[in-house]
Amino acid sequence: MAFSLFNLDKLNHLIMPETYRKYLDPKVVSKLGNLELIARLVVEGFIVGLHKSPYHGFSVEFSEHRQYAPGDETRYIDWKVYGRTDRYFIKQFEEETNLRAYIILDASRSMAYSSSGNIAKFEYACYLASALSYLMMMQRDAVGLVVYDEGIRKFLPPRSIRSYLDVILSELERTEPGNRTNTAKSLHLVAERIKRRGLVIVLSDLLDDQDEVISAFKHFKHKKNEVIVFQILDPMERNFNFGADAVFRDMETFEKIMTQSLYIQKDYQRVFDEFIKRYRLECLVNGIDYEIMDTSTPFDVALFRYLSKRRELM
Repeated sequence: MAFSLFNLDKLNHLIMPETYRKYLDPKVVSKLGNLELIARLVVEGFIVGLHKSPYHGFSVEFSEHRQYAPGDETRYIDWKVYGRTDRYFIKQFEEETNLRAYIILDASRSMAYSSSGNIAKFEYACYLASALSYLMMMQRDAVGLVVYDEGIRKFLPPRSIRSYLDVILSELERTEPGNRTNTAKSLHLVAERIKRRGLVIVLSDLLDDQDEVISAFKHFKHKKNEVIVFQILDPMERNFNFGADAVFRDMETFEKIMTQSLYIQKDYQRVFDEFIKRYRLECLVNGIDYEIMDTSTPFDVALFRYLSKRRELM
């Protein structure tokens, strides 16, 4: 089956191969305006990029058939496909072909942070959520959206109809980072509301009680869901390269502290690296895909991770 939202044969007229990467740059797409345009250009740029390094040879196929296997009912063989290929393929029904995905977006106040020259974490997460939703709809996968801060703010169950993309993008457009974070509580609530297992994609800075957040990840796995975690951070949260003395204000409690950044930078980086390593190790041990993304990371990193996971599941 060909892509359903646009004609791949025309891609090179929309995005020249030599310029495709600019549409994967968060700073570039932040100037484009509405989320539908951003999602389309990011995904189209990504598809063009699949034919180039480092993804050369990665095949993206979207099929409504699977090869015949002993035990399958012969009445479901697609004889038209057999006539073209001389091979037996079984028609798949919607509930068999569609992946059910839940994009879970952290809209707490800490996600509003951005350092000089970078877009906010929440803005980056919205662009990524939009692109993932668009890509899933291209494959007729069912995608839903969950927005949380201290609790669940919005729960849109997965749907695969084209018009549902507009609902998701509209919700993302009007959502603003709000209250304090309670990632673990919110994720546990989402896990309980998911009645049919699927793919859970978490977009968050994960700056919360680490033990409790990891427990929530395990909750999804306990209910037989596949999980991808994208930890979204600002570059300065990782390198702490503030230079001179600085006053830091907690974006959720509004507490302030003055520090001599140069003197604590190495200790901060060491502690933060351990924080990240713990997430990475726990996710690995529990069969959870984990990717750390800062707000300068091109979007193809996340989209490729999603497609790789989808290929494993189908």
